[in-house]
Amino acid sequence: QVQLVESGGGLVQPGGSLRLSCAVSGFTLDHYAIGWFRQAPGKEREGLSCISSNDGSTYYVDSARGRFTISRDNAKNTVYLQMNSLKPEDTAVYYCAEVLGCPNSLGKTFYWGQGTQVTVSS
Repeated sequence: QVQLVESGGGLVQPGGSLRLSCAVSGFTLDHYAIGWFRQAPGKEREGLSCISSNDGSTYYVDSARGRFTISRDNAKNTVYLQMNSLKPEDTAVYYCAEVLGCPNSLGKTFYWGQGTQVTVSS
């Protein structure tokens, strides 16, 4: 059974950092790409980044490039999203999902996690 479980969210002050984790079971990261997405209240879901299955190549949308870093640990079958210089507008529920098209783009998605809340506020 495929399962993705996000963790690492919480309350952080502006300018702070968080590292989100996406623990995957049911398939291995060397066969499937994983992407990070977020959805803020009242807004559409936004794709942020992905990491490819074969060589770990990465893709970032403009709003994530430079502040966010995606990585993976194949031994732990876990994907991470390091987020630095956080802003109040980064407040959202963050999700990971299996995604096609990576690293050229964030394409069709399949399995999703339940999400983890990130709140950036003083």
